[in-house]
Amino acid sequence: MSARPTETRISPPRLTAARFTPALFHHGQKLLSELLRSDFAADRVVADYFRQHRELGHADRGFVADTVFTVLRRKRSLSARCAGELTSRRLLLAALACLQGMNRRELGAVLSEAESHWLAHAKGVQVSELPTAVRLDLPDWLHALLSEQFAGEDMEALVAALNQPAPLDLRVNPLKIGRQELLERLQADGLNAEACRYSPLGIRLAGKPALSKHPLFVDGSMEVQDEGSQLLAFLVQPRRGEMVADFCAGAGGKTLLLGALMRSQGRLYAFDVAEQRLARLKPRLARSGLSNVHPVRIDSERDIKIRRLAGKFDRVLVDAPCSGLGTLRRNPYLKWRQTAGSVAELSARQAAILSAAASLVKTGGRLVYATCSLLEEENEAVVRAFLEQHAEFALCSAQEIFAKQDIAIDCGEQLRLLPHRHGTDAFYAAAMERR
Repeated sequence: MSARPTETRISPPRLTAARFTPALFHHGQKLLSELLRSDFAADRVVADYFRQHRELGHADRGFVADTVFTVLRRKRSLSARCAGELTSRRLLLAALACLQGMNRRELGAVLSEAESHWLAHAKGVQVSELPTAVRLDLPDWLHALLSEQFAGEDMEALVAALNQPAPLDLRVNPLKIGRQELLERLQADGLNAEACRYSPLGIRLAGKPALSKHPLFVDGSMEVQDEGSQLLAFLVQPRRGEMVADFCAGAGGKTLLLGALMRSQGRLYAFDVAEQRLARLKPRLARSGLSNVHPVRIDSERDIKIRRLAGKFDRVLVDAPCSGLGTLRRNPYLKWRQTAGSVAELSARQAAILSAAASLVKTGGRLVYATCSLLEEENEAVVRAFLEQHAEFALCSAQEIFAKQDIAIDCGEQLRLLPHRHGTDAFYAAAMERR
């Protein structure tokens, strides 16, 4: 374990909002235009924009980002207010006036006379009278699928939760610090921090303080990770000395937690097809203090490296590539980019990946399939088809697995996390044992 650097205090998150100016509005309009035409992830586009405009302070960046993400979340109902002129400028003005409560006097410095008249009409639109999918800010295909899965009131509560910004969750690195100590040190730094409801290693912060230079982040004592994502590793329940695989490791958030739960003993393989994603894991590994992680790039789920390791693993996690629709609180643009066709393609891909990963599991070993999707097509249907084709695997009770680790969550046989019920991103997971 590396020694902690000399600690410095950080200031509490600023509570004062940025003062609205024409310049800030211009930045918001320009960034929103880039987001609406970009194929890249919204957080990447936002980060690139702010790197190019370092004159924007912390509060200014917060105002611009919050406003454009509000548009992405509520784009369909905002579009209904735009009177047929669907531009980034009108979407932004509608969001500021109708959702963020700014009046025409406050917006006067950027409004033309014609826009002022239009905005009065926009604020008068009765959202409750709009078609349901428009009112809920969902594309028609997604509204139809979710309506089949959730009853009316539950559906409304789910979508309302998905249209809210996500909280900031941290995950304690138990190799370096205990949760209570980390809580006390964050609170001493003026941060509003509390223990998460379910994850034994989770901490939730109020607001969005900058943490990248905090000494406890720099030395690997904590990582940013949604509480729901943390629970997936506890469902895998790796033990010291075992052979474990994170089959779709990505940048390695769950890999790091699996390694910590193994107390850095045994062998933990982080497989992924993208070298760039695995490269982002390396500095996180260096901070974590783990020595049992082996990143391995593979060409596909059929890679020869996978076939050579068949039947050798005690635990395998498959956090499959998916639509990401369970993360709309963080990634609202996904609901406008995915389609019914893209979800069908993903389902076929998920089935192939799960089947390949299953070949790694030894008799008596555990296979966990997970997604951050809301859709049965990517979740229960994939697992159901897999079990029909692989009689050697049987479902384990997720609730019993958690109970053995003193995690009290009423989830039944399979884990289904939803933001309006659990306060996490939406996750699905099923644990299976090879018999």
